[in-house]
Amino acid sequence: MQDPVVVGVDASAAGRAAVRLAAREAVSRGSTLKIIHAFTWHEPTGYAPARGAASRVVKEAVAYAQRSTPGVDARGQLRDGPPGRVLTFFSRAASLLVVGGDGLARLGSGSVVQDLVPDAWCPVLLARGPRPPTGPVVAAVDGSEFSLLALRFAIREAELRGSRLIAVQVTPTGEASPAVVKIVEDSPARLRVLAGPPGATLVRATRRAGLIVLGPRGEGGARRLGSVACEVLRSGSSPAAFAHAGTSANAGW
Repeated sequence: MQDPVVVGVDASAAGRAAVRLAAREAVSRGSTLKIIHAFTWHEPTGYAPARGAASRVVKEAVAYAQRSTPGVDARGQLRDGPPGRVLTFFSRAASLLVVGGDGLARLGSGSVVQDLVPDAWCPVLLARGPRPPTGPVVAAVDGSEFSLLALRFAIREAELRGSRLIAVQVTPTGEASPAVVKIVEDSPARLRVLAGPPGATLVRATRRAGLIVLGPRGEGGARRLGSVACEVLRSGSSPAAFAHAGTSANAGW
């Protein structure tokens, strides 16, 4: 049995989208689905009513996962603590961590995603929209070791989905770098080279993608959101995965 897929859920539409996508990911991997709601109590609301409402969020999310994805082994859990800290803890034993595209996962100062991407122990997947899309898997590549990690992760995701795989490089001239050509020619991906500002160009190019995969940035394998990843996650309309340096770093195609 594979490590479980973990999804963070709240009562928002984004939380439901994350549950639906995570359920599909769990089934494709032959994994269980852990649905986690991080409970924090604010004084204006009584503790018992707030705790009860949080428990209902978990139960409803489990029921929704089972309705939307027949055959999924979904298990819910309510945990005390801030969402970022709780989900980082569960990522230690997860194959994938899924969060919603807004609400729970809002980008910006102090957001859950900004905390999770550098701290999570597994790849982080950001859900978008009410239904998981069916377009190609796109890997953003620039010839670096970081984009090689993204491509490796994207290859596996395309295989799991039975989807086409496209590697995209954005350059000022629209010409591929030799490093990217070498990386892609040894993979099952088709290379597409675009001209323009990297972030905005990737957002436009992946509007119909089933998934866009980005690698980490930083010296020595440090994990953080670079400016391109931030723009894609903030403005993109497709699910986005951040494959950090712990993701099959030594694996072949």
